[in-house]
Amino acid sequence: MESYLLDWANLLLRWLHLITGIAWIGASFYFVMLDNSLRPPSNPADAGRGVFGELWAVHGGGFYCSQKFLTGPQGEPLSQDLHWSKWEAYTTWLSGMSLLAVMYWAGATTHLIDSRVMALSQPAAIGISVGFIVTGWLVYDALCRVLFGRDGLMAVLLFAFVVFADWLLHQVFSARGAYIHVGAMLGTMMVANVFIHIIPGQRRMVAQIRAGQPVDPRPGQVGKQRSVHNTYFTLPVLFIMISNHYPMTYSHPNGWLVLVVMMLAGVLIRQFFVLRHRGQVKWWLPAAGAALLGLLIVLLAPKPVDAGAGKVAFAAVGKVVEQRCVACHAATPTQPGFAQAPKGVVLESAEQIGQHAAKIAETVASGYMPLGNLTGITEEERRLIATWHAQGAATR
Repeated sequence: MESYLLDWANLLLRWLHLITGIAWIGASFYFVMLDNSLRPPSNPADAGRGVFGELWAVHGGGFYCSQKFLTGPQGEPLSQDLHWSKWEAYTTWLSGMSLLAVMYWAGATTHLIDSRVMALSQPAAIGISVGFIVTGWLVYDALCRVLFGRDGLMAVLLFAFVVFADWLLHQVFSARGAYIHVGAMLGTMMVANVFIHIIPGQRRMVAQIRAGQPVDPRPGQVGKQRSVHNTYFTLPVLFIMISNHYPMTYSHPNGWLVLVVMMLAGVLIRQFFVLRHRGQVKWWLPAAGAALLGLLIVLLAPKPVDAGAGKVAFAAVGKVVEQRCVACHAATPTQPGFAQAPKGVVLESAEQIGQHAAKIAETVASGYMPLGNLTGITEEERRLIATWHAQGAATR
């Protein structure tokens, strides 16, 4: 019953995380587009009111005119009816951290710890997880404060820090756990930018405007800096959110480097759209991103397996599957933490094994399965399954 309820918690939290993530990212993309598409106000009187720029748009059967005031309107009161974009971010992070707790902390022995990488107890793994996420934010925030206004150097050092963190996580956790923690670190940076800098800075500016005091522009400048960072984090984080479905990425021996290339491709593609909103069309950016993805597709392609001289008997393969896989992949799993077979894949009969032969060979050869090598499959057994598949995956 406990595993069953955890599955429901996983489902509902993942659903909530997806919904609120769409809302947050959608709002972020919209405001980045809006900010980069502003034009000087067409009405001179609007410039006198403090309008910095405006954008006319058509959508949903109507016309909209969005105007930006850097330090609030001049000569008129600031509206009491302000919309604050924050709860999308907070709920996305809270649901994501809850999902991390349900899947990677409660299920640390299955999803987070890989004894082949580092032998960890569950409390130690959870402690490292929390510490890493917090430390990531502290280092990032310190870089932003020290290098404020030096955007080029900041970008280089931040990218280097993320690459180092990615590599280091792969020396501690399972590959899948390492990927998700890079995402959790970036996601925490994003939401902390909103919670610690953007919203408080905006509140200070609002208070100064309503008190009739001179408005300090620095909170707005810091908020702009952090918002820009958030938009470049977005595509890498989205990839990491879906990466657990694609073990050919993180299960590669150099999975940390695969993630670096994927993140770089995402940043290049995002940069194309950011510049395009400003009227600058640089096709080399998405072309470079696509080239990096194409390179990965070629380099990660599975190598042909030698079918071998001797025929592999299905009985030998069936025995390996029974000993190493069926604890999870059964109609009623016996492995703690599993209420049902992962992805509904049951491997209790020859027919079922034959049906999933290609996926068994791929995931076992890559090291992705068994998860964390809980059942202690050997390299010889992995080669046996690969050779059996190369010989045609006969089940008789």
